[in-house]
Amino acid sequence: MNILITDKQSRFTIDPDDLRRKAQKILDMMNSAGRELSVLIVDDIEMTELNRNYLGRDRPTNVIAFPMQEGAFSQINPGLLGDVVISSDTAYRESREGGIDFETRFLELLVHGILHLLGYDHEQSEADAAVMEEKSEMIMSAISGGPQTP
Repeated sequence: MNILITDKQSRFTIDPDDLRRKAQKILDMMNSAGRELSVLIVDDIEMTELNRNYLGRDRPTNVIAFPMQEGAFSQINPGLLGDVVISSDTAYRESREGGIDFETRFLELLVHGILHLLGYDHEQSEADAAVMEEKSEMIMSAISGGPQTP
């Protein structure tokens, strides 16, 4: 199992080993322990570029998931789950707006992104959204903490 962590932002100190352990716990809980995952941490500027280029939205978002198990070439490497991109700036802003700490919000976004890679979707129906929310809550209750703040 390989979890690649790339931190391209400089505002927050995020412990890659801690993040890797938490990502592994999430994958273990979802019976996906043998899958490869990439986590990219960016600022709002880079997230806006990614959102514009890949989703046609000219604004930052909190998390984007790029699944590698969909499409014509999905069977080339069945162990490759995909990429989760998280904007630390948006995570921080949402944590302040929601009255929770940055670490918790960051972990929620990691869980959300990994669930998307595993095929969960909250945009197609209320029933799907409820299933995804239930999985997210179950994982969050089992994992405490998150990346370290400055």
